[in-house]
This record gives sequence, C-alpha cells and structure tokens, in this order.
Amino acid sequence: MTDIVDELRWRGLIALSTDEDALRKAFADGPVTFYCGFDPTAPSLHLGNLVQLLTMRRIQNAGNFPLGLVGGATGLIGDPKPTAERVLNAPETVAGWVDRVRSQVERFLDFEGEFAARIVNNLDWTSELSAISLLRDIGKYFRVNSMIAKEAVARRLNSDAGISYTEFSYQILQGNDFLELNRRYGCTLQTGGSDQWGNLTAGTELIRKADGNSVHAVATPLIVKADGTKFGKTETGTIWLDPTLTTPYAFYQFWLNADDRDVSNFLRIFSFRSKEEIEELERETIDRPQARLAQRALAEELTTLVHGAEQYERVVAASKALFGQGDLADLEPETLASALSEVPKAAVTELLPIADLLVAVGLAPSRSAARRTLKEGGAYLNNTKVADEDAVPTTADVLHGRWLVLRRGKRNLAAVELEN
Repeated sequence: MTDIVDELRWRGLIALSTDEDALRKAFADGPVTFYCGFDPTAPSLHLGNLVQLLTMRRIQNAGNFPLGLVGGATGLIGDPKPTAERVLNAPETVAGWVDRVRSQVERFLDFEGEFAARIVNNLDWTSELSAISLLRDIGKYFRVNSMIAKEAVARRLNSDAGISYTEFSYQILQGNDFLELNRRYGCTLQTGGSDQWGNLTAGTELIRKADGNSVHAVATPLIVKADGTKFGKTETGTIWLDPTLTTPYAFYQFWLNADDRDVSNFLRIFSFRSKEEIEELERETIDRPQARLAQRALAEELTTLVHGAEQYERVVAASKALFGQGDLADLEPETLASALSEVPKAAVTELLPIADLLVAVGLAPSRSAARRTLKEGGAYLNNTKVADEDAVPTTADVLHGRWLVLRRGKRNLAAVELEN
C-alpha cells in the first residue's frame, strides 16, 4: 500500500475523520505537518498512548512532518474523565512528568532526515496567554451549546459528579493548541483517540472560524479486547511504557498471552510488519493456534521497540528458564526479580521444608497435599525435581541470596523470597 490513508484503513486505525477524501488529497499533495498531544497526567505513557505514537510514526514514514506535543499546560488541568473530576497535580510534579513523557515520545519518532520530527510544549504559548486574551481572542469563537454537546462533557453533565469549569474549558485549550501549531508550523492535521474527538474538532472549528483555514482531524478507535476487559489493563493494573512501572518481562508477557481472537487486531495496530507478513501470521493462528506464532512475533517486536533488543533477550531467557528450559542461576538478579514479580510469592525469614513452602505460595492447599505432590514427582525447586517429602532447601539453593523458584507440574509457578 502506497497511500497512507489506505494503510491506516487496513490496519483499522481510522474510526473518525473530518473529511477523508480531502485528507487523502492533502497527503497526495504533501508533505503534511501533523501533531498528536500527550498530557503528563502520570509519570509515564501507557499502551493507549502507544497506539498514537505508532500511528504518528507510520504517518511520518509515509513522508510527513510530525509534531509531538507534550502538554505542559493541559497536563496541569487534564481532559475530562468519564465519571469524576481529576485530581490536580502540583505544578512541579507535572513539570517533572513533562520531561519523562517527552523522552518517551522522542523514542518513537525520527528526528533526523528530510521529515525530521519536532517536540513542542503547549506551556510555551499558553503561559503567555492572559485570561482576558483567552476570553476575547479565543473564547469568542466557542459556542456553549456546542461545547456541552461534546461527548466527554455530555457524559459528565449527566453524571452525579457534574463538571467543573476547569475541565469544561479543556477543549478551548486543546483547540488553541491546534490554532497555534497551524500558525507557527503550518500544521494541518491532528490525530488522537476517538474519545478525544470533541477536543480534536474543537481545534478544526476554531481554525476555520479564526483564520478561515480548513484543517483535518483523524481519530483512532478505542481498543476493546474480545473477552470484554479493558485493553492495556491486567490483574496487576495498567501496562506502562516505563520499565520501572511495568517490567519488560510483564510487558513481554502481556503480548505473549494475547487472546487468539485479539492477536490479529493487535498485529495490525501495533506491528510494522507488512500486510503480507501479518496475513501469514493470521493464517498460522488459525491453522496452528497452539504454536502462538503471532503472539511471539508481536511480543518480540514490541518488547524490542519499547525496551530494546538487550531487554528482549533477557526476558526471553527468563521466560524459558522459569519453565525449565534454562538455568535460573544464569539470570541476572534484576531480570530474575522482574520475572518473579509476575508470579505468586511468599516471604520467609528462614528456610522451611519445601512442603511448607508449597502451601505458603499457594501451589498446594495443605501440607498433606504438598507432600503428596512431592512424592508423586510433581514438585520442582529451581527447575530440579524434588521427590523427598521432607526435603528442605539449603542456602546454596537460594538464587542471588534472595529467591527460591517453585513449580508444580509444567506451568504452575511461584516464588519464595528469603528476607534477611
């Protein structure tokens, strides 16, 4: 596919568009300068943001200029949540998050060559905007009846929480961002999630009214998993891009454990593989689902993209070692700790019989059941089968002076942490 709109369509990345035919012509006449904004309302971006980052890279790769906007101003407010007011973070906290989010955005765009990206911060122009200027020069173009019809605002107006003027005004600030970028850099396209559609069109309407220019907005769909659970969430919480918040091992496992019903959609949205490669992986998923080739390909590509090739190699080694295909003692302490953060654990201050440890970590319901598992040869300590019902681990068994890895059968894993 040579047309970027066709590619985005095939990948399922266009949920809403202001005028797709006009956008297609703009790309054909190109290059197009476009932007997507990322508010520092948390110390890290997450998988939902990754959809936007990769969409930006696709459009850049097609020969267009990206502007990655970090919302130093809008991050102080936050766009309206569906059910309740946001907690306003301290300005110094937001300033710190701006730097972290900026560094994450920078990893996914190309800042060299003919179509080099640029990072911008809306605090640069919003901090200079007085309340009088905002009301006289910008606010006059917004109609309240249109503002309250925006989906995000309407949901809150119909809730018990209502909405503050602070969050109600968010769409004015985002609309002004598009106006400023249009004037400063000739930016004519904004991308974002479909839940941001009201904010995206606030900008297109403002530019049309204020300057008489026609610009574009494209929204990607919200991703919903086949089982009905929220994309980017697990039992342990949000999947972040920051390795200190979500370990590379947990990140890798998220993609590796993707449902067969979801993996085709995930490949199209997140992978840079060609249409032919993705369709081949889709056929493999149908023909040989047990091989999980699509999941493995996705986990490799995205873990490498987000955390680097070295971290990918480490998490693969850890994943294999945990299930008996490698020596756990060979894993670096941080890699082992990262992998074990995703399994059930128990902390002890002394080395107890393995039967007791199996109960402590939940691999056996009782001591008698644990002893039976040991007797039947179904229990492993650090990948070594233990058949002695009375076996007690020694200090030599403690990995990196901290961990014991227990397994019942082939797949049931747990860890014991020895505390000093």
